[in-house]
Amino acid sequence: MVSAQKVEKITVTIPSELKERLVALKDELHLSVSAIYKEAVMLYIAKKEAELWGKGALIACAEYENNPDLKEWSEFAGDSHEL
Repeated sequence: MVSAQKVEKITVTIPSELKERLVALKDELHLSVSAIYKEAVMLYIAKKEAELWGKGALIACAEYENNPDLKEWSEFAGDSHEL
């Protein structure tokens, strides 16, 4: 069974020059403007999410480097149990 994806209509304001380039690209690629907008937004969101994860990783690394308790805990070589 194929499920219907909920969609919403939005309005976007862009400079005329950018709109002209967009229309030329959609005609060349035989795509709709909506398809191009959707892909652009998806790529933008993925990029920003990756940037946030990268910033989080840097913060975690800095915390590790500056927190002797974390370093000591992570270097603990206690007994291990095999399953």
